[in-house]
Amino acid sequence: MFTFAFGGSNGSLLAAGSNAQVKFTPDQQSKLISAAVDGLICVFDTDGDIDDDNHLLSVMNAETSVAKVGFFGNKYKKLWCLTHIETLSVWDWNDGARELNIEDARSLATDRWNLDHVDYFVDCHYSVPDDRLWLIGGTTAGTLGYFPVRNDHDGPIGSAEAILEGGHTGVVRSVYPSSGIHGRLGQNRGIFGWTGGEDGRLCCWRSDEIAETNKSWISSSLVWKQQKKTKNRHQPY
Repeated sequence: MFTFAFGGSNGSLLAAGSNAQVKFTPDQQSKLISAAVDGLICVFDTDGDIDDDNHLLSVMNAETSVAKVGFFGNKYKKLWCLTHIETLSVWDWNDGARELNIEDARSLATDRWNLDHVDYFVDCHYSVPDDRLWLIGGTTAGTLGYFPVRNDHDGPIGSAEAILEGGHTGVVRSVYPSSGIHGRLGQNRGIFGWTGGEDGRLCCWRSDEIAETNKSWISSSLVWKQQKKTKNRHQPY
């Protein structure tokens, strides 16, 4: 795993990590988050000469190997964290407090739809306009579900609000929404987003609202399926 990010106070810094996730905070570009397989999530101040002794602001311990992290919430003060054992936690990275820890996330997500068991998580998606976070889970057969993450009495994971089915035949490794990084789901002219999987397929998904299929988006190895009537399901093309 190798990641890199551009940021810094004047946008001139390149941060890179081997076996680590590195991200500059959206609203405070001088702050850098590093999360690694040792389970530690570190916050650095990148202004001036950077060294661990003087520029390490805080350390959070996820207690297991970190797979992915991302920002969300008001002024992006919250941090979501997915681990390699498929747990999800939510942090306030400013004060280092863990606000939510979902160790049985796969079981909870499985109970929130009527399809196969959720075997893994691919990513999270945050919508700035809606101030909502979705956990994206998948099956070994290639079906994906978008599960809202909550912190209330109804439970930490809500019922699937979007299902991507029929495009992949194996594990999905990447998801990119058509709305960009922090937009609403499916807001871009009926195109929901793109996914890539271990089956070698790159799938483009359309929203239920669009009736026509643009054949130019069909993967060379993908057979298009007729659109189903279920409101919250999306079909590839």
